[in-house]
Amino acid sequence: MCSDTVPAPAGSNGPHLSMDDLVRTLSKGCKPRSAWRIGTEHEKLGYSKAPPHARPTHDQISDLLTHIHSSNGWEYIMEGKAKIGLAHDGQTVTLEPGGQTELSGAPLPDLHAVARETREHLLEVRKACDAVGIDYMNIGFDPKWDFEDVPRMPKTRYRYMREYMPKVGTLGHDMMFRSCTIQVNLDFESEEDMVQKFRIGLALQNVAGALFANSPFRNGAPSGYKSWRLHVWTDVDPHRCGRLPFVFDPGFSFAAYAEWALDVPMYFLYRDGQYTDVGGQPFRAFFEGRLEGHPGLFPTAADWDLHLTTVFPDVRLKQFLEMRGADGGSWEFITALPALWVGLLYDAGAQAQAAALVADWTPAELEALQADVPRLALQAPFRDGTVQDVALRMLNIARRGLEARGLGEERYLDVLDAVAESGVTRADRLLQLYDSEWSRSIEPLYTPEHRVDNGLC
Repeated sequence: MCSDTVPAPAGSNGPHLSMDDLVRTLSKGCKPRSAWRIGTEHEKLGYSKAPPHARPTHDQISDLLTHIHSSNGWEYIMEGKAKIGLAHDGQTVTLEPGGQTELSGAPLPDLHAVARETREHLLEVRKACDAVGIDYMNIGFDPKWDFEDVPRMPKTRYRYMREYMPKVGTLGHDMMFRSCTIQVNLDFESEEDMVQKFRIGLALQNVAGALFANSPFRNGAPSGYKSWRLHVWTDVDPHRCGRLPFVFDPGFSFAAYAEWALDVPMYFLYRDGQYTDVGGQPFRAFFEGRLEGHPGLFPTAADWDLHLTTVFPDVRLKQFLEMRGADGGSWEFITALPALWVGLLYDAGAQAQAAALVADWTPAELEALQADVPRLALQAPFRDGTVQDVALRMLNIARRGLEARGLGEERYLDVLDAVAESGVTRADRLLQLYDSEWSRSIEPLYTPEHRVDNGLC
């Protein structure tokens, strides 16, 4: 979400970057199919086991990191003297602004490897949680605590983002401090392949979001949305978020994405280990050497890499494509998200079918999905039916795509098939429980049954 780790920009200007340099940063992601990998990221919402189940402090999370560090060769990621993450064997554990804990998985060859990585990580976290007295909930948004109640993590980057967010939207702090997501990073073969995958991803992102809807509560009560997390993204920052309609324009390319990113405002300038407020000036001003307060200073390649981590569209392009539409959830859903997108986009036949599915969807229909799915999930209207109908077709394509890979990966879609066939998302189940067995209380969420690793052994 917010915690991308990139190399620190050097203190000097270095060679001036050209537009070709910016585009090349993206196009370097092109890989032959034999080199395609799957990178899964998942965030977890922590809470103290002891009532009233406050969100963990940095001291508590630092203790958690210490326990994980001692178990399996992890290295600390530090900011000053503060532990802000771990790294090991292509994986990183990082902290979101409110202490949500994220695993950014290694690039892996198949979904079985993703499932093993997820299982091993969650069991490792479980042991550490038992030692430090915290747990992690299976949910996409904090059901109880408000922004003011959430401890701040000691990452300077987040302070600048926190101060900037209210200037451009009303829900940026909800995104930063209270939400959790599952994401998958996927490769592309060429610019043409990137464009088609990008368009499919943007069109189907809200359909995927409906299947994963798991954030119906806010401030201790139903929010009126089945995915409040999805709704949050509609009012974070119009300059860097959303569904990027220009991706569907004829001639969309790596260069077109770079041109868009150039005009996204900067949160900060980072030089010699220090962050400086640049007042939301666009990266283009930096690129042209006219950054107010820093005339004649030009960006390095690392500055551009850093800037690309501060844009948050529904699908994000770096040297891979990030699918960003799913609420956080249990271990089954963590593996189901990459299964869905790998099934759709890593088999040529399935990708062609997915492209045909969305080929005639209009901008107005995509806008309506963005408005309706957060409230209604699978029951959102679409054409003569509902999003549930589209989800069933999408899953059928994904399953055939996984079957074509011949690796026995189809079972990871079973949990999504059950949701799509019933029309009942996890958010629907939670709301039913809230109105019946839970007597309109969200406190039962703070029990082992609703841990992210419940049932994992």
